[in-house]
Amino acid sequence: MLDSTLKTQLQGYLTRLQQPIELVASLDDSAKSAEVRDLLAEIAALSDKISVLEDSDASLRKPSFAVRRVGSAMKIRFAGIPLGHEFTSLVLALLQAGGHPPKVDAEVIEQIKALPGDYDFEVYISLSCHNCPDVVQALNLMAVVNPKVRATMIDGALFQREIESRQIMGVPAVYLNGELFGQGRMTLEEIVARLDTNSAARDAEKLNAKEAFDVLVVGGGPAGSAAAVYAARKGIRTGVVAERFGGQVMDTLGIENFISVKATEGPKLAMALEEHVKEYGVDIMNLQRAQALKPVDGGVEITLENGAVLKSKTVILSTGARWRNMNVPGEAEFRTKGVAYCPHCDGPLFKGKRVAVIGGGNSGVEAAIDLAGIVAHVTLLEFDSVLRADAVLQNKLRSLPNVTIITSAQTTEVTGNDKVHGLNYKDRVSGEAHHVELEGIFVQIGLVPNTDWLKGVVELSPRGEIVVDAKGQTSVPGVFAAGDCTTVPYKQIIIAMGEGAKASLSAFDHLIRTSAPA
Repeated sequence: MLDSTLKTQLQGYLTRLQQPIELVASLDDSAKSAEVRDLLAEIAALSDKISVLEDSDASLRKPSFAVRRVGSAMKIRFAGIPLGHEFTSLVLALLQAGGHPPKVDAEVIEQIKALPGDYDFEVYISLSCHNCPDVVQALNLMAVVNPKVRATMIDGALFQREIESRQIMGVPAVYLNGELFGQGRMTLEEIVARLDTNSAARDAEKLNAKEAFDVLVVGGGPAGSAAAVYAARKGIRTGVVAERFGGQVMDTLGIENFISVKATEGPKLAMALEEHVKEYGVDIMNLQRAQALKPVDGGVEITLENGAVLKSKTVILSTGARWRNMNVPGEAEFRTKGVAYCPHCDGPLFKGKRVAVIGGGNSGVEAAIDLAGIVAHVTLLEFDSVLRADAVLQNKLRSLPNVTIITSAQTTEVTGNDKVHGLNYKDRVSGEAHHVELEGIFVQIGLVPNTDWLKGVVELSPRGEIVVDAKGQTSVPGVFAAGDCTTVPYKQIIIAMGEGAKASLSAFDHLIRTSAPA
């Protein structure tokens, strides 16, 4: 199951175990159960603090296994074989169950311990999903810290009947005590905040008490991270307030055009960005959505969704962008019921089925290529008369036998009952209406800037982008902007970082000039 390199690495990690742990397997005669048995035996052979048992409880999923500290009531279970992206989740579960302290703020740990009630979490994943491990690891940690929390990872490809009975068409899908709790990537802090209903009020009180910043960055993606680093290096009071640190990068699987880094993954880059920002003592206020911007004497005020108000002498807006919706009947109704936006995460759930990809740019063509290796058939629909993707991608797409390309196609409706069963589109040349029967639709038609909250305060372009000059200055003195939310062309990570650095230098120049005596 594990190659020699992986075994060596894992053995090194397992030296950090402080207490003995048990791997308790629930198995049958299937081939997958045999794989689980082999995996557990290999892991146990790497440490004398690990033992393997088998549980004969017929009510448990098979194959599955529990990870628990000997003598404890800890309830962490993996239903499936946690390799691929989930191997890290397994390693962390082993370490944390064995007493190795997690890298989480003490305040969050105490918040988890204090949660009232009993929580039985089930999270459905796919092994190719890069967002799923964050959720699995968060729930597992909660189960380590609080004995009233139970966490079970379920591989949707292995337990297909459950996927179908619960009509799950997007991962990660989290159920709490049998009811849908959430879908998509969630951080530990987000999950705990939803369970701890008083946390928002406590957060607002703490944020209101903060002193004014010299530079306050709104948004924690590549542009915001670069802006924060450049500001903090000047020795001035710097803060970052972000709805989700890492931003859109967290939803990007492969990154192969970040100069000097041959290849990386979005979540890894986002983690590196956060670590770099933290090195400079920047005040990071995560999981906070900005709601309003107001110029005041001596600076700017940012009002957050929870009612808190942050003050700063200058502000850098780097709120990024989000996936563009088709805005057709049925899209919202069938979101997570066949309408999806991440082919890497949700593609495996459509194995052997028919899907469509909407969009003929690089993202759309790459999605179609990836999906073609999983699903029965892919229909790619492009609004324009030609595909806009790079030639090398188009050539690859056209070589695939189970792909149909339709150009000049305007999607008009998503159809279905309790889930998607097709879509309607209009031929923009002939005006003829068509229907395509399918089970999934992946939308890849570009981005929309996250600037709705700035309307009427900061000048926006007709597309909703923040209008900036060559220095990143907006129409409001002391307010700068950078990244995908601005009018700067070419929405790329490396460009966003450069623009963030430039906006930060401009903000520092503004501080020097406005604070100088007359």
